[in-house]
Amino acid sequence: MPELPEVEVVRRGLARWVAGRTIGSVDVLHPRAVRRHTAGGSDFADRLRGETVGVPQRRGKYLWLPLEGRGLSVLGHLGMSGQLLVQPEGAPDEKHLRIRVRFADAAGTELRFVDQRTFGGLSLHETTADGLPDVIAHIARDPLDPLFDEASYHRALRARRTTLKRALLDQSLISGVGNIYADEALWRSRLHYDRPTATLTRPRSTELLGHVRDVMNAALEVGGTSFDSLYVNVNGESGYFDRSLDAYGREDQPCRRCGTPMRRRPWMNRSSYFCPRCQRPPRAAS
Repeated sequence: MPELPEVEVVRRGLARWVAGRTIGSVDVLHPRAVRRHTAGGSDFADRLRGETVGVPQRRGKYLWLPLEGRGLSVLGHLGMSGQLLVQPEGAPDEKHLRIRVRFADAAGTELRFVDQRTFGGLSLHETTADGLPDVIAHIARDPLDPLFDEASYHRALRARRTTLKRALLDQSLISGVGNIYADEALWRSRLHYDRPTATLTRPRSTELLGHVRDVMNAALEVGGTSFDSLYVNVNGESGYFDRSLDAYGREDQPCRRCGTPMRRRPWMNRSSYFCPRCQRPPRAAS
C-alpha cells in the first residue's frame, strides 16, 4: 500500500498537470470506485461537472483535490493498486480504468483512476476549517509537515502502552508511515520493532523521527518504492527506492552495517525485517 513518499510523488504530479483546470465531464465506469460517495456515481459526476480543481493536498497517506471556492474536496483512496494517471485524450483505455475525468480546456490530457483490485476509489466530502476532507480530520500531521509537534509526539509515545512499530503505524499519532518505512527507520535507529514506547527517551525519539524523515526524503528523491507495476506516478513511471532498502525485504541477506543475516518475523498479518545483532529485541520479546 502506498506510503507518504509514494502519495507525495502522485500529489506533485497532479499539482503540475491538474491544478487550476475546470472539469468538463466525469465518467464512472465501475460503481465500487465511488462506493465511499454514498449518493452514487451519477451524483458524483454531476456535482463535479464545471468545478475547478485547486492545488492538490496531502496529509500522511491521504490525497485530495480541493474544489476552488466550494468547501468541498475529492478524496483519493489509492488502496492496494489505485493509480491516478494523467493521459492524453484518446489514449487507449487501461484494462482496469474505473473513472475518467475530462477537462473543459484544450490541454489535451485527462485524469484517469485505474484500480486493478478495486479497493480504492474517489469520493466527495466537505472540507474542514483546516482544509481537510471531514472524514480524515482525525489523522495526525506527518513528520514532513513543518507544523508537526515533536514534543507532543514524544509525550504520546511515553504515555502509550504499546510498542515502537505499532506507534509508528498509528495514523492518529503520526501519519504517512507504513510497514516499509517503519522497518527502514527502525533499522537506521538500531531499535527493535517490539521495544515498548514507554522506554524511549526524548533524545532517542528525536533520533527516530530524524531517521523517519531521512528515509522518506531519500525515497522522494527517486520517486518512492515500487515492488511491482501497481504503484506508479501520474505518468505511469515506477519509483526506485526499493534498490536502496536496508531492511525491508532483505531476509537472510547480510546486514549492511554488521554483516549479520537479516531476519523476518510475522507481525500483525505483515512482516517485520530487522537485524538481530543491531536491533536487539527487548527481553520479553527475545
